Amino acid sequence: MDDAMFEKGLKIRRATLGSVYVDKALASADDFTQEVQQLVTTYCWGEIWGREGIDRRTRSIVNLAMLSALNRPHELGIHVRGAINNGLTKDEIKEVLLQVGIHCGVPAMIDAFRVAKTVLAEIEAEEGRDKA
Repeated sequence: MDDAMFEKGLKIRRATLGSVYVDKALASADDFTQEVQQLVTTYCWGEIWGREGIDRRTRSIVNLAMLSALNRPHELGIHVRGAINNGLTKDEIKEVLLQVGIHCGVPAMIDAFRVAKTVLAEIEAEEGRDKA
């Protein structure tokens, strides 16, 4: 595996998803899942998220829509947080999810709103704790 691309991916992954999440994912990897973590970090985050064709904010919009359409609530929750870290507002996330409803169906949209609402509330609670 390309060490430089892994490091590039690790930097982007941490900036988007947060070091706490990424460090936990890497630390919990075992003999069975270690290669998955290497692959995701190198190729998803280094090779693809590291491309210059579109910015991270736009990539977050695309991910929110795709993960909602695919009904992947765990990954959607992670990427709601990532979208905030990449500069999207709560209202912009809402607009993406409404778009999902029109093109992918109301059940996908409702599930996506449910996940996003939970994650956004967690972020607001964390920000409140940080200010205290």
